[in-house]
Amino acid sequence: MYLYERIERVETRKEAQVAQPTEVKVSRVVPAGTGLDHIPLGLDGYPTDPAAYRAELEKLVKSLQWAVETGHDQKEAYGKVEKKIKQREELIDDTRDAFIFTFVGREMREGRLLLKYRMDPNSAFKPSNRSAALFSKVKGYVWIDEATSQLARVEGQVVHDISFGLFLGKIYKGSSFMQERYEMAPGLWLPTFSQYDFDGRKFFSSISIHEKTFYSHYRRVGPPSETLPIIRAELAHLGSAGSNAQGSDP
Repeated sequence: MYLYERIERVETRKEAQVAQPTEVKVSRVVPAGTGLDHIPLGLDGYPTDPAAYRAELEKLVKSLQWAVETGHDQKEAYGKVEKKIKQREELIDDTRDAFIFTFVGREMREGRLLLKYRMDPNSAFKPSNRSAALFSKVKGYVWIDEATSQLARVEGQVVHDISFGLFLGKIYKGSSFMQERYEMAPGLWLPTFSQYDFDGRKFFSSISIHEKTFYSHYRRVGPPSETLPIIRAELAHLGSAGSNAQGSDP
């Protein structure tokens, strides 16, 4: 996800059962080295304001220029990203011991055979950190692509309240999440859809998060050193197109 740009459509609802979203945001998401740049788009996936879109690309160029430098600040920022990725990988590795996986059956999805497993918390699992301890409060199902052994879908449900923020917040039992993944290129599986339905409280206020995110138009742009010339070329093309358009006015 740090090497591929994509289009993300985020639909927000007041409740999970409501069909019509209360808010829809579409953005072009471009990796910028130590983070992700979100460029607003219209609901049709295209820029609504050419000038504003160009300004966003110019800001992205500055971010990429900073990201390709090798100073102290860059080294520190990349260190934080690497630490985050490592923690995520360790957390994923922990799932092998944190859950008991029980084979349920086989399902077909667009011509591919998926193996479905139920995942239940493993009472013998000893979490090494607070994040891994959350696995004891979640159950669900996973679907594995039989041909590639890749994760194709995951559904999870919170079965016990989860405290966070030094116990000043809580995610309530019954909250759920899911994600679907497809093979975008040989051996490359990326998310196409995710859904989060969380209810809880933060301090003394209720919180409710009901979001559906659709991912599309993946394109490899690589690390900042490769992304920078791509965005610069796009800006140059926009400038050329604008000049031609002005020259054709009567």
